[in-house]
Amino acid sequence: MADWDDLRVFLAVARAESLSGAGRVLKCDAATVGRRIARFEEDMGAKLFVKSPQGYALSDAGSRLITHAEQAEQAMAGAREALSGDAGELTGQLRIGAPDGCANYLLPQVCADLADAHPGLEIQIVALPRVFNLSKREADMAIAVSRPSAGRLTVQKLSDYRLHLAGHRDYLAQHAEIKTKSDLKAHRMIGYIPDMIFDKELDYMAETGAEHVGLASNSVSVQMQMLRAGAGLGIVHDFALPFTPGVTRILTEQVSLTRAFWLIRHADDRRSERLTRLAEALGQGIRREVARLEALAE
Repeated sequence: MADWDDLRVFLAVARAESLSGAGRVLKCDAATVGRRIARFEEDMGAKLFVKSPQGYALSDAGSRLITHAEQAEQAMAGAREALSGDAGELTGQLRIGAPDGCANYLLPQVCADLADAHPGLEIQIVALPRVFNLSKREADMAIAVSRPSAGRLTVQKLSDYRLHLAGHRDYLAQHAEIKTKSDLKAHRMIGYIPDMIFDKELDYMAETGAEHVGLASNSVSVQMQMLRAGAGLGIVHDFALPFTPGVTRILTEQVSLTRAFWLIRHADDRRSERLTRLAEALGQGIRREVARLEALAE
């Protein structure tokens, strides 16, 4: 019969797909993890993993076990919540995955307010230009720019946000006047690296009619620094403009985009009152901060 500690090790290997990765999560060495898995497989009478040069993949038996292991994980989390003391105080670790625009310009303020309200929280922001894998517990919850269509997830719309074409005042003063989108052909465009756009909602350049991106990065914050340097024109989040002195919107009637942020959680987490309260607080904070910063950008 498996106990919780065995299942915890099993889940760590399943998510990391390696002994060393699981060891970092469990704070022990890879050899210890390997011995624990070997003993667990012997106790269960089944091979739970298939080892390959790419790492550890779940076997058929492991795939059948993982749902039960995750249910046990949720039960343990619920038990900790029930015994945590003050029902109004949120404590423990919260890891939020987010695209770097949200992570750089919205989450620092939102999470600062959340930490002030709940001093027992340890909040981690993981800013990565890609979609997060919640099944592997890369984060407790993730913010995305499009609604996922697959996976055991719960999805909540957080907020719409606006984007416009912009450039630095120095650049605009030194280059050809821009009155229509056709004038953009004479200007260098700044945007995403085309083959590194991880979500179709980030493919902005079609809105400008530009056929070529002269300066590119997979990071929103790097693009913003290019704009601040007077290197060209680009599509920017209105909520980022208060952080970029000198960068101003242009052609606002002709180039105006609306996108949305979505909060994504693992389906099993809906049973967690703690994570539900954190999700609600995070959503309220993001909506408030987008509205505040977009008003400053006007």
